[in-house]
Amino acid sequence: MPAPTFALLNETALTCTLPPPASLEKQRKLWAFADVVREWPGVSEVVVGMNNLTVFTGYETDLDELADQMKRLWPRIRPGTHQGRLQEIAVVYGGEFGEDLAEVAAFHRRTPAEIVKQHTAPLYTVFMMGFQPGFPYLGGLPDSLHTPRRAVPRTQVPAGSVGIGGSQTGVYPFASPGGWQIIGRTEAALFQTGISPPTLLSAGDTVRFVAERIIL
Repeated sequence: MPAPTFALLNETALTCTLPPPASLEKQRKLWAFADVVREWPGVSEVVVGMNNLTVFTGYETDLDELADQMKRLWPRIRPGTHQGRLQEIAVVYGGEFGEDLAEVAAFHRRTPAEIVKQHTAPLYTVFMMGFQPGFPYLGGLPDSLHTPRRAVPRTQVPAGSVGIGGSQTGVYPFASPGGWQIIGRTEAALFQTGISPPTLLSAGDTVRFVAERIIL
């Protein structure tokens, strides 16, 4: 696995970045790395992103020294075996719920039914949460489904929309603007303020999409 680069984000934060592309092995090593670093004196928080993590400290911490410690630690870390919860998400594909399904199928020279079959086949892993509260960036999308984002983003994507953006797939917890290719929609609530934790998914969880219905 390639060595990461370290850079100061500001006076109290340090980022550790791996070169692309993202992979499950890299994410697992970052999670294991974060588990060790967050226990160090002076570290207040460690946030793992896609192919990176950020360490937050107090003003009294010497970030150059911290970076040196992290560089020495990295080669000794082995990818963890953390396996989160499995969550099945029922999706209605196509029609008004998946406006881009036909376009995605045409791009790949497949039928919409074939796209749905490919999309529901893998077991995805939540690499990170971001963009919106509860929005999962899922790793594991087959190469055959990698699809460019829309040339012109929509001003409003409905909550629950399941989309493909480049090499990833994900679900919009809330209505918002967005440029991903929308292939379906789920009624699963990805974020609820009345429960703890409020998010349905967390980094390391696995997701399987289930085709509830396909509208052609």
